[in-house]
Amino acid sequence: MIMQPPPQRIAHQFFRYATVGLAAFAIDTLALYLLVEAAGLHYLLAASLAYLLGILCHYVASIRWVFDFRRLPDWRHEFAVFALVGAAGLALNALVIGLLVEQAGLGYLPAKMAAGASIVLFNFGARKLLLFT
Repeated sequence: MIMQPPPQRIAHQFFRYATVGLAAFAIDTLALYLLVEAAGLHYLLAASLAYLLGILCHYVASIRWVFDFRRLPDWRHEFAVFALVGAAGLALNALVIGLLVEQAGLGYLPAKMAAGASIVLFNFGARKLLLFT
């Protein structure tokens, strides 16, 4: 039988996860802007590269500040699963941004904001379930 943490513990972890996620999202968004505006990359390629940078920042902060239990003893395996969840999030990120830019006519930065808001719950739930319970 799996013991579930009390709801207040999950809420505390989600608050920390959201805080870390906001910081990683800021890094991701700044990188997106710089890659498009300064480096001249296509917005979808830039969004993918920036998202990967955000995953790395999010992983480091999550294991240091958010989750106190780690299911996998080897950090390489743990990061691989963390990144796999991130890859699913990356696919959702590209899908949402692409649809909002191409179909709804939004700019790439407002589309990025909407994508980030739509992905946070998916990422938290998947990572908590797979890695940190």
